[in-house]
Amino acid sequence: MDEDRLQQEIAAARLRLIADNVPALIALYDARTDLCLFANRQYAQTFGLDERSILGRSFGEVIGPDATEKIQWAVDKVKTEHQAANYERQLDDGRWIEVNLIPHLDDAGTLIASCVLINDISKHRNAEKLARETQQRLDKFMHATVEGILFHRDGVVTDVNPPLCALVGYSLEEMIGRQALAFVAEDELAKVQQVMSAARELRYETAVVHKDGTRIPVEFIVRTMEMDGERHRMTIVRDIRDRVAAQARIQHLAHHDSLTQLLNRSAFMERLQPALDSAASQGHQLGLLFIDLDNFKRVNDSLGHLEGDQVLTTVSRRITGCLRSSDLVGRFGGDEFVVLLEDVHHRDDVLVVLQALLEVVEVPVFADGRELSVTPSIGVALFPEHGETAQELIQHADTAMYRAKAKGRATYEFFAPDMAESAYADLVIESELSAGLDEGEFLLYYQPQVDARSGRLVGAEALLRWRHPQRGLLTPEAFIAVAERHRLMLPLSDWVLAEAARQARRWHDAGLPPLRIAVNLSSMQFRLDSFACAVAQVLEESGASGEWLELELTERMLIDDIDHAPETLARLRAQGLSISVDDFGTGHTSLAHLTQLPLDKLKIDQGFVAKLPEDAGAMAITRAITEMARGLNFKVGAEGVRTDEQRRLLQEWGCHELQGELFAVPMPAAEFERWLRQREEMG
Repeated sequence: MDEDRLQQEIAAARLRLIADNVPALIALYDARTDLCLFANRQYAQTFGLDERSILGRSFGEVIGPDATEKIQWAVDKVKTEHQAANYERQLDDGRWIEVNLIPHLDDAGTLIASCVLINDISKHRNAEKLARETQQRLDKFMHATVEGILFHRDGVVTDVNPPLCALVGYSLEEMIGRQALAFVAEDELAKVQQVMSAARELRYETAVVHKDGTRIPVEFIVRTMEMDGERHRMTIVRDIRDRVAAQARIQHLAHHDSLTQLLNRSAFMERLQPALDSAASQGHQLGLLFIDLDNFKRVNDSLGHLEGDQVLTTVSRRITGCLRSSDLVGRFGGDEFVVLLEDVHHRDDVLVVLQALLEVVEVPVFADGRELSVTPSIGVALFPEHGETAQELIQHADTAMYRAKAKGRATYEFFAPDMAESAYADLVIESELSAGLDEGEFLLYYQPQVDARSGRLVGAEALLRWRHPQRGLLTPEAFIAVAERHRLMLPLSDWVLAEAARQARRWHDAGLPPLRIAVNLSSMQFRLDSFACAVAQVLEESGASGEWLELELTERMLIDDIDHAPETLARLRAQGLSISVDDFGTGHTSLAHLTQLPLDKLKIDQGFVAKLPEDAGAMAITRAITEMARGLNFKVGAEGVRTDEQRRLLQEWGCHELQGELFAVPMPAAEFERWLRQREEMG
């Protein structure tokens, strides 16, 4: 008996040890009396008791009358139905417990006791609360964000938010349950599938397809999440159409001219060399056209750069309209355009394009409420005939373009080998011209102009000379064409005008008799809107009077600027300057034009004078010019007079002023002054 009792005590101790160390509250109540038969330490301490003092107390006594009333339903269920009952309740301290009442039946099925098992489920409750709150926040985020969000499990869509539905054009119901890859662009499937298979967490750019088939560039931001104990993949779908468009715009601007949208110089050159390589490998011929707009600076100067930009935009559209889609067109800056004609079989193919370009570009452009006529000069270089590299072709086409420009407006020239030599010579002269201006190598010679009847000195024409360091004294024939082609004519012309004004002032101060100095203007100089103001500034800075200067223009200069010339000439005459038309008879000035222009004198071209008296045609033209000028109340001058017979005829026909070797050759200022003083001394 003692042994059995000992074993029972050991078993009871073990049970007590286990019961006191499990994370639960355990108690056993007698089914008949409701008195406590057993309680572990945690249960007893929860109600302010210990393992011994709790024994023999009733269920209601232990938990209190309020709690007993609240759980009476569970107690009754155990007693009457012999079924377990459980419930959850929150304690006053905020903790949550789960209570289980378990019936204990004997072998006959009679209820002999009730077991109370209480677990602290606060952690579980808090975890559930946190999960609910997280889900609520996620739901709010999914609906509040403007970016699309998609959840999928094993590639099957489980949830999407409204912004994603709006992005791809599908409803929530249409997307749930479908394969996530079904909404990815076909050419992006392999990349997206690889990311999904590797369960990688990253961001990358791809594309989805709208319900209507539109491709939409997007950025995926992919993460893995645990939801309801299951592994889900969340993908944030960011619409990057604006970003892609901006990047494309930046890329476009980097390779295209912002005004005309044509290729810029660098982009054109990048494409030119591969095109040459391809043509060389296939034995094809290419044509490179270098286009420069004639007198375009006048448009900018007279109408402003905004109107000039409008003209350039119109011209660029006309150029591209003449070409095939495979041909390259670029704007190299300013008014220069370059065209690459691919797969040229014959030179005639290029001629067809050239003729079309000349015709469409010449069509007047409407700007600032008026029609403007813009013409192109075009140089052509053929590959491989005129060059095998991009740089050679560009250079040779540019050279041919300048040759075309020298021939006149609205024309073209194919490159020829002799042009390269001429271009090199031009380059040398251009450099030397620029240096000559800086070093003061230019000077003016003066040729007397005399009254046809009395022989009295009435003026002098200023003639430009270049004291070249190596080549000696050069006349304009040796360098003016280069100056005009390379835009050195304007600074050179400005210097001539300023120096003539200064010399007029010096002679006036030296006490020489009054005389007018005639200055030849360049077309570039005269076309400037500010030219009359520039002349006024020259007069002010030099201290010269306007009456001491005469400005000579050619017929071509007047006709090319017939819309603006009357106003400019009137402003010049208002300053006291005289205006004459040089080389008259070689242009196409009509009587109507002459009557519109405020002129003072016509100078008969020396080509007619030189043929007098032998050439009957020259005599008729010279006499007609003289009579016409006198009828319009213009003075008439003649240059290039070499013989007495020429002087006599011109005087007889009524010419007012004569100039030529018969009277004196051109002289430097100092020599002219000595000549004049000697002439005065001789009476």
